[in-house]
Amino acid sequence: MATQSIILFLCIGILAGWLAGKIMKGGGFGVLGDLVVGVVGAFLGGWVFGLLGIATYGVVGSLVTAVVGALLLLYLIRLVKSA
Repeated sequence: MATQSIILFLCIGILAGWLAGKIMKGGGFGVLGDLVVGVVGAFLGGWVFGLLGIATYGVVGSLVTAVVGALLLLYLIRLVKSA
């Protein structure tokens, strides 16, 4: 993986984690926490979109996939914390 790809992946992860935190009305997790939520969310979103047969392309598609996955991740985290 090229250095530019890694930097883009991390930027999308940070942005996706931050957006998901804002959408879910969370207090945020800081830059590192947002990065982790965004990156894990990207993998979760890609898996869910694959199961549903949804394909996304480009940077915007990757961002949408990562945000949806991060939202699912935050929802699951809050569901487990409240139990």
